[in-house]
Order: sequence, then C-alpha cells, then structure tokens
Amino acid sequence: MHANAENSRLAAAAATSRKAQQQNEVEVLVDLYPFIRKYKDGRVERFVSSPFVPADEHGRVATRDIVVDQGSGVSVRLFLPSGAGAAVDSGTGEACRTRLPLVVYFHGGSFCSESAFSRTYNRYASSLASNAGALVVSVEYRLAPEFPIPAAYDDAWTAFQWVQMQLQQVPSSLSFSADPWIADYADPTRTFLAGDSAGGNIAYHTAVRCCHHHHNLEIEGLIMVQPYFWGSDGRLPSETDDPVPAGSLFMPAYGVDRLWPFVTNGMAGNDDPRINPPVDEILSLSLTCRRVLMAVAEKDTLRDRGLRLAERMAPLTDMAVVKSEGEEHGFHLYNPLRATSKKLMKSIVQFIGNKPSPAPLAVAPSLVLGAPTRPFKDVFGYGMAMKRWTPPDARPNHIITALRTNNALKSGTNKIKSYRLFSGPLLPRKHQFSEAVVPWAWNSLIKKYGNF
Repeated sequence: MHANAENSRLAAAAATSRKAQQQNEVEVLVDLYPFIRKYKDGRVERFVSSPFVPADEHGRVATRDIVVDQGSGVSVRLFLPSGAGAAVDSGTGEACRTRLPLVVYFHGGSFCSESAFSRTYNRYASSLASNAGALVVSVEYRLAPEFPIPAAYDDAWTAFQWVQMQLQQVPSSLSFSADPWIADYADPTRTFLAGDSAGGNIAYHTAVRCCHHHHNLEIEGLIMVQPYFWGSDGRLPSETDDPVPAGSLFMPAYGVDRLWPFVTNGMAGNDDPRINPPVDEILSLSLTCRRVLMAVAEKDTLRDRGLRLAERMAPLTDMAVVKSEGEEHGFHLYNPLRATSKKLMKSIVQFIGNKPSPAPLAVAPSLVLGAPTRPFKDVFGYGMAMKRWTPPDARPNHIITALRTNNALKSGTNKIKSYRLFSGPLLPRKHQFSEAVVPWAWNSLIKKYGNF
C-alpha cells in the first residue's frame, strides 16, 4: 500500500512538473535567445548581462557617472585616464596640459540588453581610454522592449547634445547636468562617435543626425565595430542559416530576421532604412564625418552588411576597414587579452590618433588581423553568469549541448574541455531541450545531429 501511495505521489508530481513546463513554453511570446525572452504576461528575461560596476574616481582610469537628462534618465559614464593631458612645454620646460580626443561610445546588446555600467563595457571603455589616451563618454540608453526604438536613438542624441554643450561651455537647460571633465580635458576638434553591434548602428545614426543639425556639427571620426545592419533585399554570403558555434553571442540569419520587429514593437520590418541605410543618407555623412573605421569579424553573421556599407562610404570619406580572421561577433569584449582583440584595439587607437588623409580613397584600405592561434577563454566569467538564467530544476542543457562537434557527440563523454562562453557536461536529454529554448536553431540541429 505504501508503495502504491508513493508511486501515485511521484506520478502526480511528474504530471505537475510537465504541466508547469508546458505552461511555461506556452507563456513565451518572443524568444531571442541568447539575448532576451518576453512572456505573454509582460515579463522580460534577459540572459546577456554582467555585474554592475560602480564608478571610481581614484582608479587608474577615473570614472564618473552623470545623469544627463532627469526626465528620461539618460546617463553617461566618463572615463578619464590617469595623468590626463599632462605634458611639458618645449619652450619653457614647464608643465602644461594637452587636450584629449573625445570618444562618445554606445554599447551593444541588440538594443535590448547590456549597460554602460556593466563589467563588460566598463572594462572595455576603461581600456579604450587608457590605450588611446582619450576621454571616453559611455552612454547608458533605454532598452527595448520596455522602450522600443527610437528611444535608443533619441537617448543617444540627447547624450551627444549634452557633450556638445560641455565642449562649447554653453549654459544648458535645467534638465541637463554640467560636468567639468569634458570642458577641462576634451579637444573639441577631435570628437569621435563609436560603438559595437547595436551601438555601431546607433553611432552611425547619431552621425547622420549631425548632418541635419542647424549648427552642422562636425565629427572627426566614426568607429563601427561589427555594427548591426540588416535588410530584406536578399541574403549576403555571411548571412547563413547554419547553427551558430557553441557559446556564440549571436544568431544565424533567421534569428536576426526577428530582432528588428521585436525592438521596434512590431512597428517596422527588416526593410527599415534605419538598418538598411539608403544611398542618399550615406552620401550625407560626407558633410559632417571626416573619417570612418569599419571593423568586422570573419565568422559574424553581420560581416557582409558592414563591408557593403564601408564600400559605399569609401569614395566619400577617409575610410579604413579592419577584418578579424577566425573570430565571431563580440569576441573583443569577452576576451580582451586575446591576440586578435589586442590587434583590434591597436587599430582603433591608431585610428583615433592619426590625422585624416588629404582626400578620400576610391577603395577603402583593408587591414586583415590574422586568425587566432589560441582557444577562446572567457576571462570575465561571462558565460558562467549566462548559465544561471533559470533554476537548476528547470534548466535545459542550452545550445552548447547540441552544438558540440560530431566527434564529441558520438564519443558520449561528459567531460569536454570548452573554451567558449559556456562550459559543462555533455548530457543531452530530449525532454529538456525544446524549440522554445532556441527556436531558430532547433530544426537545423535535428537535421545535423539527429533527435536526442
């Protein structure tokens, strides 16, 4: 009797668990793993995140947070390298101050994740400020879906206007805050707009907006690192529907197809000129932007969109293209000690420090950074943080389980060394891995590896 009761209890618990799992899957409205998931009840679950890092004015690179606009909450974090602007006058031998290039930076994250205050972007902006000897202004803009596009563009423009007011020392409106670092240290003639992924797109549109400003604001340089541009005008060679490598922080083409409608709250499709810029808009950049650097990664789904934009801009401005062989989207953020990451940083630093060419080139010069020779190491512990996105009893074995190599899958070993963002045992379980987890990868995984 006791055995029957126990069996009944276990059966009831299993049925409850299955019902809860089915209800959970039904509740999912939009699944854009590994970035975000939105549920029908309005809940939003973000998977890509790293810990908040407070500002520190006494570090090797001093940092300070400013609320730019009290109404919207738009904020910035300023990064000032130690000994900023210190120099010696060659004539008198006395100490003097030289002004620093100013980099306004927009973080990536598919318009729906990450932060200027996160460990990932705090470290990257700090490294950029230190290596380039620049004052970096990293912008904290509002994220979709709570604040759909164009909120990010408007916040970026608000932050850029604030920077211009500090440079010109113009009395600002009461909703703006003042800060002396920009006025005291920045060189108004060397202003750069920069960003990666979605942030590269935001930097581009901020530069375009400068063209239409009545003061005709000039930008010394535009830096776009693996920028997010897309379109519905046919697939380019890099836009494949193959499964992404294990631990990759981006999606295959049919996953990217779903992103823009999501972050615009269904108000725009992939033919939107904000992600597929028209020729006349590209031409307008020559009015305000002196130089452009486009950085792409060989294995990035977005690679060829960036290269096509660079090709169209090359006859109009001083253009440089940097290609990182053997690398994926966002590699430089999650392993800055990697050789290719260091080379990319060096290219950006040289771009900031160089003077513009006398005239634009018909074809953009291309710098190819060699393929890495060492495996990827998640030095920030970023992937392990991503593994904790659900409780252990409800956690599927993630996309890495299915995206191991064929040899690993056939061997059946459960101790596979991983240098990607995820690590852990290979324990494929059919009942734990469903289309709701990674909807764009499921069919191709089944086709390639068979049904678990």
